[in-house]
Parts: sequence; C-alpha cells; structure tokens
Amino acid sequence: MDNQIEQLKHIRQNVIRFMMMYEFALKELETKIEILNDEFLSLHEYNPIEHTKSRVKSPDSILKKIQRKGGVQSLEDIRERVRDIAGLRITCSFTEDIYWVCDMLKNQSDIQVIEIKDYIRDPKPNGYRSLHMIIQVPVFMSDRQESVYVEVQIRTIAMDFWASLEHKIFYKYEGSVPEQLTNELKDAADSATALDLKMEKLRHEIESIKHADELDDEYELMQKLTGEQGLQIPEALLRLTGGFVDKK
Repeated sequence: MDNQIEQLKHIRQNVIRFMMMYEFALKELETKIEILNDEFLSLHEYNPIEHTKSRVKSPDSILKKIQRKGGVQSLEDIRERVRDIAGLRITCSFTEDIYWVCDMLKNQSDIQVIEIKDYIRDPKPNGYRSLHMIIQVPVFMSDRQESVYVEVQIRTIAMDFWASLEHKIFYKYEGSVPEQLTNELKDAADSATALDLKMEKLRHEIESIKHADELDDEYELMQKLTGEQGLQIPEALLRLTGGFVDKK
C-alpha cells in the first residue's frame, strides 16, 4: 500500500513538473516579446504588437489528442508528438508587422525555430490566414534545463476576428457547417484580406507624410540653432556612438 502511495506521488510530481514547463516557457516568451516590443516603440515611436494571448492545453485536451495520435508511451512521447500544448497568439495591426515579429523570434539566439507555416501567403481553402511557428524555448528548472515546444500564431486584428468567428460557428454546428455559411465565411475572409491591404496602404501614405514633416522640422530647427555653418558634431562623439566619420 505504501509503495502504491509513493508511486502515485511520483506520478503526480512528474505531471505537475511537465505542465509547469509549458507555463514557464510561455512566461519567458511573453517577457522576451514585451521587451523587444518596448525597444521598438522607444526607437520608432510605434507599437507593432496590439496584444498577446497565451494558453496551456488542459490535461483532458492533451489526453484526447494522444488518443487520436495513438502509440504514446511516456511523457517524453507526449512532449515530442504534441507540440501545441503551449500556445501563444500575437495580434498585430498590419501584415508587415507579422513578418517583423517572425524575424524577431528567428533572430533570438536562445530560441530554435522548428517549423513555420505561412497561411497568409498560402491561405487555407476556407480562407483562414495566419502565420504559425513551432519553436523551442529554453526553460531552466531547479535541476536541469529543458527545451519546450511552443506554438506561436501571429495574425492581424482582421485575421483574428475572422478566425474567432469561424471557430464559434464550427463549434456551434459541431463541424458540420451548412454550405451557405461556409461560402459566406470565405467571402468574409476575402473582405478581411482586402481590409488588411487597404490599411497597409494607408499606413505607408501616413508614414511618408510624417517622415517628410519630420525632416522639415529637423532642418528648420538646425537652421535656427546653427545658422549657415551647420551643426558640427565632435569626431570623438561620433566614434563613441558608432556614427559616420568623414575621412576627408
């Protein structure tokens, strides 16, 4: 009896540690994204990420997926075969921002990109658009380091709204959605794509106007401060900050 109790305790501890790893991986990833987003905002006065949402699959959901896959013998099997236990959804304002976030993650030396599926350039037949990444995030436990799989989905606001609506409809009809609704969903996906393209165009137009205005303001300020001679920046300061030094 005592031996069985000890075995149950051991199983419980292993399951708890297994689930905690995914929670820790999401925390590390969210902190990393928040830091890089703040850096981008400070340097460019623009926030590319609207919001993030994370989740860890419940034990019941994991078991159901295991049953569908079959042949799972251990927690290590689950770790390798079910790679979406931890999920992070990143919502951006514009499509270009999606690829910036993707590149940002790829450039992190401690993150390993396992797989990328681009459903933006190659949408699913039903109109679904999003960028999916499977990455491995290092998690430092008390006695070891683990590389934990995380699924990252990156979308625009329009893509996320459509995907949420589509999910609710499929859940309501238990997967058997009437053809009329399926067609209307596809039309809605096309409309969301058109909206993203239009907003991207407006963004570039606004940025061009803003950039021109900023150059005019900077030139006017320099003229007021320095007159015709221009601003002379000390060469030592340029070298210190990595600026361009004229060799002439």
